[in-house]
Amino acid sequence: MPTSQVPVAEGVFTWPSDEPRLIGSRCDSCGTYDFPAQRECARCTGAQTSNVELDRRGTLWTWTEQGFPPKSPPYIGDADPATFEPFGVGYVEIPGQVKVEARLTESDPANLEIGMAMELTIVPLAVDDDGNEIVTFAFRPVSEETPS
Repeated sequence: MPTSQVPVAEGVFTWPSDEPRLIGSRCDSCGTYDFPAQRECARCTGAQTSNVELDRRGTLWTWTEQGFPPKSPPYIGDADPATFEPFGVGYVEIPGQVKVEARLTESDPANLEIGMAMELTIVPLAVDDDGNEIVTFAFRPVSEETPS
């Protein structure tokens, strides 16, 4: 049993949190959003950006299934082909902000539809050498039971 949960990387999402948010940046000159947070703007080359917490909800822009273990490094998690479980990967468009490439909690085509509402969540990824559960961000379909 894991001793505690730790984020896959610092500064990517708010943690711990009951309502986690991705941490992006917004250009102080032109207002362009980026994720992950950047120190300079790729759009206008502005040198001033501010970290912002991105909205938790968006829409599924496109998706696919990761059907084989990604190469390690940088991938962490179960990379053993015998026990690897495929997972969904997609782009979620956060309106007025940015498209985020992310793991999805769902990979069944019957349960995913381009344009459907998605919400940020945190999921387990691996266990480190100290017994801590490493967690990462993902998006899940918004169901009618999911509070706004």
